[in-house]
Amino acid sequence: MSPQTRLAHSRRRARGRWRVPKLDGPDAERAVELHRRQLRLALAPLAFLFAGVAGLPLLFAVFPALDDIRVLGIPVSWLALAFLPYPALTLLAGWQLRRAEKAEDHP
Repeated sequence: MSPQTRLAHSRRRARGRWRVPKLDGPDAERAVELHRRQLRLALAPLAFLFAGVAGLPLLFAVFPALDDIRVLGIPVSWLALAFLPYPALTLLAGWQLRRAEKAEDHP
């Protein structure tokens, strides 16, 4: 093990066990409400995620000709599977992050 790893392990042991901080009444209620609000806000991006994941195979089933169309010798269906989900996931994650942060800022 490297010296940094040994040092990090020794510091962790020296501090003792980490405990979840306890919140007083109003703060605990606000934390629970914020958690519920963020869960509700997460439903729309989650629905879009599932629609996208289920939608690509359905798209290929409805339009089997996409396998015959080629770009640089690669079927369009393969290109769609390789390149469409990642930008969509990035956009969904950014959208959800902004919505969750907005929920935290506005009581």
